[in-house]
Amino acid sequence: MNRKGCPDEYPISLTINGYEIAVFQLTKFDLEDWAYGYLYSEGFIQDANDIEAILVDEEMGSISVSLRTDFDGEQVFSKKKHYTAGCGRGVTFFSMTDVKSFEKITAEKTYSLSYLLKKRSEFAQKSELYLETGGMHGACIIKEDGSMVIREDIGRHNAVDKIIGHAIRKRLQPEQLLLLTTGRVSYEMISKAAKFGFPVIGSRTAATKQAVQLAKYLNIEVIGYLRGKMATIYTSAGRVENDVSSELALEI
Repeated sequence: MNRKGCPDEYPISLTINGYEIAVFQLTKFDLEDWAYGYLYSEGFIQDANDIEAILVDEEMGSISVSLRTDFDGEQVFSKKKHYTAGCGRGVTFFSMTDVKSFEKITAEKTYSLSYLLKKRSEFAQKSELYLETGGMHGACIIKEDGSMVIREDIGRHNAVDKIIGHAIRKRLQPEQLLLLTTGRVSYEMISKAAKFGFPVIGSRTAATKQAVQLAKYLNIEVIGYLRGKMATIYTSAGRVENDVSSELALEI
């Protein structure tokens, strides 16, 4: 019997300008990308230039960030925290009401469903930590030329933060990107996608009812259960063309 290695997770504290925000369970890969992505997703920064310095100390389990902008730690701590569901639990400061105030997505680029299925398969084949351990989540962006960048973590939302961090550090334009994830699409996942501006998010598993409602409101296309030749089209923003059998692609 082939035995896979166990996936790793470590407590990592995030400090901004001397204020400890929280301790997160993270996999020790691409932690700098995670910090950029999390800070952007939560509204602490507007772009990569807002970070003056960042120090990742894996041995001590800490990430220390210095911002160029003013940071009111007391105001942050006064906001209600929402703990994200699932493995690698994290913290978000955005409620469903907050996310509804985000700008609606207007990108017009379209994809065929067969293309999404093909890229989802390629994503799975290139997810090295998952192939090694069998217990990792992943997130990837598909660029306009079809190339992909993958980030993995014990937590599905952490993986998405890592890929967003990569995108903002490389100054990639969201309207030309496709986001794929291995994890369940919940409202906080939609909030991260909406904050960056991803027009389409695809997953190998389900989307929650709240996530679908929010995606429809923000005009984000959500495709779930991308497996083989099957898929569930949860929304109808017009960015995904169903070019496979209607019996295999369920439209909700």
